[in-house]
Amino acid sequence: MQLKNYIRNVPNFPRPGISFKDITPLLNEPAAFQHVIDRFVDIYVDRDVDAVVGIEARGFLFAAPLAVRLDRPLIPFRKEGTLPHRTNSVKFTLEYGDSVVEVHTDAIVPGQQVLIVDDLLATDGTLAASARLVEQSGGQVAGHAVVIELVYLRGRDRLRGYDVVSLVQY
Repeated sequence: MQLKNYIRNVPNFPRPGISFKDITPLLNEPAAFQHVIDRFVDIYVDRDVDAVVGIEARGFLFAAPLAVRLDRPLIPFRKEGTLPHRTNSVKFTLEYGDSVVEVHTDAIVPGQQVLIVDDLLATDGTLAASARLVEQSGGQVAGHAVVIELVYLRGRDRLRGYDVVSLVQY
């Protein structure tokens, strides 16, 4: 299946000069969405993964069905101030400014192998910060799984030393 056929390019969004990769068409086509989950399951079913992290918000869309299919816990990584219990957090810089990612202090078991899932790898402050948060919380990063990688932005360079799987490259 050609997943690029289900990813819409939206020029100048959210600001001029940005070419936004919209996954809405992929989500609207059950066969394409299922294909993404099936591909991730095929890749990770035999790997050492104890839990699956979904990064707010679009990462949740792929992490949740993947966690169910792998029969692993789902751990949400949220934006600052959105989790109701004690949290660990990491501050990081994005193309548009600073941000913070948080997780409950009891979500990751020390030594747990954690797969981090998101929709997109760009420059990539979010995935690098998420890896730091997993490690700060006592876990080990089993890898990063993304649907789309913007290769020209060289985000993978910030993730050296980690396994990174992307299904579609631009």
